[in-house]
Formats: sequence, structure tokens, C-alpha cells
Amino acid sequence: MFINELMTIEDLAAYLKVSRRTIYEWLKLNKVPALKIVGQWRFKREQIDAWMEQHAHA
Repeated sequence: MFINELMTIEDLAAYLKVSRRTIYEWLKLNKVPALKIVGQWRFKREQIDAWMEQHAHA
């Protein structure tokens, strides 16, 4: 996976080892950095990595 590649919900769920339902819940609560492109959610890996690092120290 390239660092600038956009991930789908399925990709992100696999990457974080959580369910798709968890990702949808986080989206609903604005907990995870995301882009909505043509009605579909996409995630930048570098933003996800930074988000995880930020929350690991919280």
C-alpha cells in the first residue's frame, strides 16, 4: 500500500483490525479523519497514522 493511497472503509477496518461497524460509528462521531469523495468515504494513510499516534498518547 502506498503512503498516499486512499483507503476504503474495508481497507481501514483491516488496517486498524476493527469492524466496519466501528469505522462507521467513528465517522458518525467525527472521531476519525476522513474524506467524502463522490458519496464514498476515503482515508489517507498518513492522516490515519498521525491520528493513531495522537490518540496513543492521550
